[in-house]
Amino acid sequence: MAQTFWDHLDILRTVIVRIAVAILVCGIVAFCLKDSLFGLIFAPKSSDFITYRLLQRIGIDLGAYDISLINTSLTRQFMTHIEVSLYAGVLCASPYILYSLFGFVAPALYQQERRVAIRALTSSFVLFWAGVLVSYFLIFPLTFRFLATYEVSAVVSNMIALDSYLGTLTSLTLLMGLMFELPVLCWILASMGIIDSRLMCQYRRHAIVAILITAAVITPSGDAITLFVVALPIYLLYELSIGVIRSTVHRA
Repeated sequence: MAQTFWDHLDILRTVIVRIAVAILVCGIVAFCLKDSLFGLIFAPKSSDFITYRLLQRIGIDLGAYDISLINTSLTRQFMTHIEVSLYAGVLCASPYILYSLFGFVAPALYQQERRVAIRALTSSFVLFWAGVLVSYFLIFPLTFRFLATYEVSAVVSNMIALDSYLGTLTSLTLLMGLMFELPVLCWILASMGIIDSRLMCQYRRHAIVAILITAAVITPSGDAITLFVVALPIYLLYELSIGVIRSTVHRA
């Protein structure tokens, strides 16, 4: 029996309500786990963070540093607790969100289209989280360390606001999560006939220059090591995109 527009709208409303409930439940759990949640968020600002310990093991000692965060608004800390808990709720509920949205769209797709959509969604989800982890463990700690300890003069001391810290962490994490979608984006463009692997190989040198510029913008540090560790994952994603196009689009 064919469903009317209002039937589909009613199903969509149910899906949205379930997603909202899932986010709310995960957010409440995150809110109750305040110490663990903010311990995870504030860990990259410490010189004892795992990234720095690993760098020390391979002979790169960046030295100890201590940066304190400040709050200048009476209600800011409480509102930050609520906002961060909601963000954590969205991240934790993201598998269920994708599952619910796909379940709503899937009946309108053919079997072949469903398989393609599942692969695309799964790849996008995994790559996004890979970008989040790279940002958290690598890009943000190095960026924060450089910017928080940079001084134009010894008479000027850095006082990092809570909003500034969280804003930088959120923006870098989101940016890297989206940047790691490069293979999926290239696959879509190749499927549409806009690009192919030969074109990407032909403009590889141009891509490397663009990657280095992007890495320099993301992490405005003056040392070559930081630039390299940021640019390398992006370049590997570019090469992965070429391989994905060759093994899927061209084969088809």
